[in-house]
Amino acid sequence: MSRKDFATLLLLAFAWGASFLFMRIASPELGPVFTTELRVTIAGAALLLYALLTRRKLGLLKHWKSFLLLGAINAALPFTLICMAELHLSASLAAILNATTPMFAALAAWGTRKEKPGAAKSVGLIIGLVGVGVLVGWSPLPLTSTVLLSVGYSLGAALCYAFGGLYASRVGSGLTPLALAAGQQLGASVVLLPLAVLFAPDHLPSSAAVYSVLGLSLICTSVAYLLYFRLIANIGPVKTVSVTFLVPVFGLLWGVIFLQEQVYATTIAGLVIILLSVLLVNRRARKE
Repeated sequence: MSRKDFATLLLLAFAWGASFLFMRIASPELGPVFTTELRVTIAGAALLLYALLTRRKLGLLKHWKSFLLLGAINAALPFTLICMAELHLSASLAAILNATTPMFAALAAWGTRKEKPGAAKSVGLIIGLVGVGVLVGWSPLPLTSTVLLSVGYSLGAALCYAFGGLYASRVGSGLTPLALAAGQQLGASVVLLPLAVLFAPDHLPSSAAVYSVLGLSLICTSVAYLLYFRLIANIGPVKTVSVTFLVPVFGLLWGVIFLQEQVYATTIAGLVIILLSVLLVNRRARKE
């Protein structure tokens, strides 16, 4: 990996880590669905404007079915689920739970491509479950039904990302990073629009919520997905998935700095165990 690609990876982790902070601020005021609709619509519009100014062809009409499905699986549903989770979970906890995405990716590849996990991956999956148990079960957070449901939302989002990544690798052949990024966000915007109208807030948001939505849309989505798809093109999906190690670290850091969230010993223990799981799940792929 070149220095430029490594710097891009760090910038991507920085942006995606901040997304949990912005969702934690915006979703309680605007609601999960409306927050996500604003996020993908503004992001998609910004990318579309950029494409027009630079005279790039996106192929939106040609690939509209693929973009609708990709937008639903890899943006609309997981973004909304994380927003729902963060109504009751801290930004740092949601970010760490999201690090289970490679675990679900291994299971998704097994289910769809018949890629059976080897010994290292199987051990990694078990360790990942232990990490989630430590993170949630041993934390000072009261294990109410609402909290457990919110944890389920976070894990559901990770599952969506796993299937979304597999689908993106299949339909993305021949498409530019800009086309994939814009098509995904615009597709998500169309899918969520009916629900967003139904769940639109009846009050004006605070300035903090407005700035959070803008940061979420422009930095954590428009710019971040351009970086993400560019990394996949430059260094491949295996090395790109190493961003998973960095996102929860940044997510935890932003939560502590800007939201004064408390970090417990079990939080760090759960994070370390989950990241060890990610390392094992991707071990064989890295050697290849």
